[in-house]
Amino acid sequence: MAPNSATISGLLRQTIYYHLDNFALENALFFAERLQAHDSRSPESAYLLALCHLRLGDYRSAYETSKPSSYRGLHLGCAFVFAQACLELERYKEGINALERAKMLWTAKSSIGKHSSSTRMPYPDEAAVCCLLGKMCRAQDDKKKAISYFEDALKANPFMWDAFTALCDMGVNVWVPNIFKPSDSLVRHFDQGSNGSVQDQVAIPPQPEPLQAKSTLQVNQDNDPFESHRSNAFHDTSSNGFVFTDTGENDLMSKIAAAQSRYPTTQPSRLGPDGMETPTGAAPTAPPEPAVSRNSHLEPPQAPIRRTRAAQAIDPTLLEAPPRMSYRVGAKKREKGQDASSDLSDSIIRGSQLASTTIERKRTASGHPVQPRPAVNGEEPRRSARLNVFPRANTAKVNAGIISAGSAGTRELKKARPPISRIHRPGSSGSGMGRVVSGNRKPMEENTMDIDQPEGPRIKEPPAVQQAPPPPPPKPVEPDSVKVEEALRWILELLKKMASGYLLSSRFQCQDALNTYTALPQRHQDTPWVMAQMGLAHFEQMNYVEAEKSFRRLRVLAPTRLENMEVYSTVLWHLRKETDLSFLAHELIDAVWDSPEAWCALGNAWSLASDHEQALRCFKRATQLSPNFAYAYTLQGHEHVENEEYDKALTSYRHAISADKRHYNAYYGIGRVYEKLGNFDKALSHYHAASVIHPTHAVLIASMGSVLQKQKQIVQAIPYFNKATELAPRAPDVRLRKARALMLTGQLQLAQKELLIVKDLAPERAQVHYLLGNLSKMLRDKKAAVRYYTIALSLDPKSSSLIKESIETLEDDDGMDDSMMH
Repeated sequence: MAPNSATISGLLRQTIYYHLDNFALENALFFAERLQAHDSRSPESAYLLALCHLRLGDYRSAYETSKPSSYRGLHLGCAFVFAQACLELERYKEGINALERAKMLWTAKSSIGKHSSSTRMPYPDEAAVCCLLGKMCRAQDDKKKAISYFEDALKANPFMWDAFTALCDMGVNVWVPNIFKPSDSLVRHFDQGSNGSVQDQVAIPPQPEPLQAKSTLQVNQDNDPFESHRSNAFHDTSSNGFVFTDTGENDLMSKIAAAQSRYPTTQPSRLGPDGMETPTGAAPTAPPEPAVSRNSHLEPPQAPIRRTRAAQAIDPTLLEAPPRMSYRVGAKKREKGQDASSDLSDSIIRGSQLASTTIERKRTASGHPVQPRPAVNGEEPRRSARLNVFPRANTAKVNAGIISAGSAGTRELKKARPPISRIHRPGSSGSGMGRVVSGNRKPMEENTMDIDQPEGPRIKEPPAVQQAPPPPPPKPVEPDSVKVEEALRWILELLKKMASGYLLSSRFQCQDALNTYTALPQRHQDTPWVMAQMGLAHFEQMNYVEAEKSFRRLRVLAPTRLENMEVYSTVLWHLRKETDLSFLAHELIDAVWDSPEAWCALGNAWSLASDHEQALRCFKRATQLSPNFAYAYTLQGHEHVENEEYDKALTSYRHAISADKRHYNAYYGIGRVYEKLGNFDKALSHYHAASVIHPTHAVLIASMGSVLQKQKQIVQAIPYFNKATELAPRAPDVRLRKARALMLTGQLQLAQKELLIVKDLAPERAQVHYLLGNLSKMLRDKKAAVRYYTIALSLDPKSSSLIKESIETLEDDDGMDDSMMH
């Protein structure tokens, strides 16, 4: 018989998913090809084959495999895989069209809360598709549609973090509280998912069943949870199915059984909730013996070993307490159902043991043992004749039955007390144990009948009341929906804080962003992503010392992280730490030689060593590895400026802008090139464009002041320098430009103050000491001028001719040469 084709396809699909989930991608691809060969018409086969190619990084094969099904728009999985391949292959329009054709398959679909360790949804929902469409529209430079798709993705699922960061990177004004807030639909989605996962792991305890009455006391032996734990050494099962304990010396049980056989079975039951008769009468002195029906059609359960008292008559060493009941969730219902039968059997056992020792325990008022009375009809008197062993519906008939069974004499019963309910919990002790102590109790009257309340399990201790401590009250169980809602609120509140910090960083409000990040819990501050964001914020503030601390800490937390390492290398370049920068570059190259971040770090190391040609090779290699790496193009343009290759520099900066429209460094680079070329108007416009993106960058503002200064608008330039020094008080370049402007306007004292601050910030810079020498010459302080000129000469021997010329012209009042100030 030929196998079923659908069954074969199902088994192959299971095998493919198994290998995909276990990252055995080559195996998954092999079986996906088998499935495609077996059922080539099914779009599911094409989807799984394309998915395997996509996971393996073979984007062209994924594109070709999923193309036929995705063009028809009949299978969402094929369209999604096809769009992912188009994103990697930069065929954005085809991917967008494929997803648009399958719009009916993903619109209003949501799989939030349906992904767990055991279940997942195979196809994307609306949020995932919209996020992918936004990425392709952004890459296609369609900003309006990209923003719309990203917004739709966040509305459908606020956990689409990359959609939020994309909006921030595009400069969109995002209102964070409106995005990361819990909604009823979101709570409902996660609540449904959590209920399913919890039910897979935690069993729900069953509701306890009501205890059965005596007339219906019948147990199914197959459902007995203790059947497999019974020991035959302590049980004797009779032919009628009842389980009794062998008492050995007396035949009390046979007497009771004979008397009860004459009792009609139609009498109403007076049993308590636990299957035992409620006692009435005087103060209890011994455990009562409950009435046991001998009807052949009733099958009472066998008592578990934990409640057996037979060992008390056999071995004194077995007088330990029975094992405490284990309140298992699954067995609670069955244990409660057997309490009646267990208590019933225990009472019979206790009655037989106590009856055999009654005469030995009885004492007179003087403490002497009570002499036994003569036997009637050849039988010894039994104390059990005074026990109420039958239901109290017909007391006279019960007494008549006991007398006919051979009791000692007729006694009158006291007036019965109201019924007392005694519901015993497994493992708890009885509340009233009438223990007889010789010499301290009144002699028993012959015309009375004493009824003892049942004793609980006892341990070898002195005769005293043993009361088990009550169990702790169960903790109130909180509904799962409340737990899910609280957890969801906590996560969204955390995301709100992190999103606020990222939004502030994207707007270059760096100090506010740092305050937001430092307000996070410490455990989240010590994560690579937050530490990297803090380092970037310090870098944008030109606070390179703190930025280095953050990135150094980042290297400790995540030594294999490559993201943002190009910025770390730039920080070390500004700090002139050549050794640390070289070590970082070689460490990154040795780890991942084909990463653009590593080549940028190596290029910065060569640039710090003033080998600009080697630096250019490294930056070009970085752009070859990542054609959309804007920062690598910018660094490449900086090196062309150092080589005075301005045309090539402009080309590099323009490549950076095409890769990232908000990359303000490229606008700054273009403005710098035009400034060097003397085209101050274009330079000022590009500086202004960069300052619109980054309004708090001190170097940009100072550069605008420098252009105005070169246009002989010195008075208009000073406010720019003042603002720049306020934004970056520890930036030496900014203060140096301000000092030069003050010197040109004749504000020599203010200029001297600024230069002294710069000298403390950068004592190794020869240009600062040279300007201090010129300023001292203008202030007629020749001694200080010579000292500063000498320091400048020692720091920069290449400028010795210019410095010596300035020393020789100390007598000239107007001998200020500003040729080094470029």
